[in-house]
Amino acid sequence: MSNTKTSIHGQWSSRFTYILAATGAAVGLGNIWKFPYIMGENGGGAFVLVYLLCILLIGIPVMMAEVLIGKSGRQSPGASLQFLVGKVKASRFWVISGWIGVLAGFLILSFYAVIAGWAFAYIFKSASGEFIDKTPEQVGEIFGSFISNPNELMIWSGVILALTAFVVGRGVEKGLEKAVSYAMPIMFALLIVIAIYAAKVGEFASAFSFMFTPDFSKLTIDGALEALGHAFFSLSLASGIMIMYGAYLPKDVSIIKSSIWISIADTLVALIAGLAIFPIVFANNMEPGAGPGLIFQTLPIAFEQMPMGTAFGTVFFIMLVFAAFTSAIALIESSVAWLVERFAMKRWQAAVTASSVLWLLGVGTIYSFVSDSWAHINIAGWQTSIFDALDYFTSKLLLPIGGLLISLFVAWVLNREFLQTELNLKGKAFELWYATLKFIAPCIIIFVFLNLVGVF
Repeated sequence: MSNTKTSIHGQWSSRFTYILAATGAAVGLGNIWKFPYIMGENGGGAFVLVYLLCILLIGIPVMMAEVLIGKSGRQSPGASLQFLVGKVKASRFWVISGWIGVLAGFLILSFYAVIAGWAFAYIFKSASGEFIDKTPEQVGEIFGSFISNPNELMIWSGVILALTAFVVGRGVEKGLEKAVSYAMPIMFALLIVIAIYAAKVGEFASAFSFMFTPDFSKLTIDGALEALGHAFFSLSLASGIMIMYGAYLPKDVSIIKSSIWISIADTLVALIAGLAIFPIVFANNMEPGAGPGLIFQTLPIAFEQMPMGTAFGTVFFIMLVFAAFTSAIALIESSVAWLVERFAMKRWQAAVTASSVLWLLGVGTIYSFVSDSWAHINIAGWQTSIFDALDYFTSKLLLPIGGLLISLFVAWVLNREFLQTELNLKGKAFELWYATLKFIAPCIIIFVFLNLVGVF
């Protein structure tokens, strides 16, 4: 079952640019905003160890499966699945796993752009010295006042989406590739600068010990499941990204080698982010498990109490925006590619259309923070906000279901010879990957899914 399809959208110029782009997609607010605080909530080192094992057992095998689908189909996720389903004459049911990814990525970006807008605004708040000599209560009031101003939030999310549309509208080579070629090295360099600064002026020894000395007495079952879930989600799996980026992969690039490098780079950034944040947290006697407010409320206080804090606090938020931006262009790409394929739109038309719809959807997230009536809507008897509903629907339903279906389709429906050819992998290495994808990954994904929806 050979595949000679070529992508109508373009192709990465090299393996390095693909790895850079895919790492940029995976490295986002999840690594720099979420990973440190959930690590802090779950005991540090023991959580890190479980997380690394899950990257190995779930992340890499599932990523390889997604990239394989994209590289074989050379189209948007749904169309790539449809192509493969036709090749093996399987049930059309499996096509749904591709569309789940497109929908999940689109809905995630609708609220992700709002949070990225917060980071963009905080660049200017930090640079202007707005947090200097402020008490924790005052910094909290600044944050509360900011997220309760709908006009300001809509402007900042609009800026993020406009920049995203501009880049994606220029195509794979001139847009996506050029953007990540600049953004990723800059983001990584800024993160290293912050980490070095934190090591010099913060409590680096305490932070290192906290992150890399496992204390399993502090790791609960829920914490282990959190590590499982975050390992799966932090690599941008089941959101359409890896299938879409795999569609642009040059024919001679190894799926397994590039997937391993992407996983290593993504994990490295998450760990460096912890080493950049926790020395500052410990130096100021703050709580490492401070929750989502760690970035926007706790760190501004800490930076302003340290030498050159205003400058380095500003650099931190610039770095955060670069990380968010590389994920945003990846999240929108599947829907833009689909619009081009389905309606024969030009790239810029599809990018503007998708980003406009996303901006309108983002208004729901914005008003979840602004209006009590939007923050407490009734969905089938469930009192929630639009933001929380979107987060729950994507992260706890669409992503695990999509990831499970992709694992089952590749391991149980596609034939072994085809997989061996596409992966250029044989012998014990192939058998290990195949068994992991066929049995271990689905069982773990189901376990995580059942926990997320509250079954146990």
